[in-house]
Amino acid sequence: MKTKNIYIIRHGQTDYNLENKVQGRGIDSSINATGRQQANEFYQAFKHVPFDKIYTSDLKRTKESVQQFIDLGIPYESHGGLDEISWGKHEGQPYDPVMHKIYLDTIAGWAQGNLELAVGEGETPLEVMKRQKEAMKHIMNNESEQNVLIATHGRAMRMLVCWLLNYPLQKMDVFEHANLCLYQMQYVKGQYKVVQHASTKYLNL
Repeated sequence: MKTKNIYIIRHGQTDYNLENKVQGRGIDSSINATGRQQANEFYQAFKHVPFDKIYTSDLKRTKESVQQFIDLGIPYESHGGLDEISWGKHEGQPYDPVMHKIYLDTIAGWAQGNLELAVGEGETPLEVMKRQKEAMKHIMNNESEQNVLIATHGRAMRMLVCWLLNYPLQKMDVFEHANLCLYQMQYVKGQYKVVQHASTKYLNL
């Protein structure tokens, strides 16, 4: 395969992000006014890139974050493998100290290698990685697409970048994220390398 340039972004801000509510695969929320501003700032910074294809999750907040690129006529496709992790019965709930402790304890368990743990009877990291690998196989199999834009989610982004770079999945938390941040990666000779790491330099923060 020739060199492939892959731009992985997290969606723009939603009201769930703003209100600190749990938002996962089961919450199909839209980006808010701030999220739309972030999406526009990203678009203005990267509209010169000749993207061959756009891939989003099945959740509308990712498509909304790249809608201006889609409006240019760039082909796009949604793939459930790029969805956020499911936080199960915790999804849609406001901050609660008991639930937050469960979340923190589970995250700590993941960091220790207990990747079969789930929050709120949702998905495990191993389940998310499995569907991400299916999505990336589909994306990478098309050799005619040299420049690809992928819109995904916060926790999903941590996991995706982690295993793409061949780190053990329990190291996922070393990969930071913010709304509409970018991991720009290059695929060369069977390996991924990072060009930009969780960049937000194009945002008016």
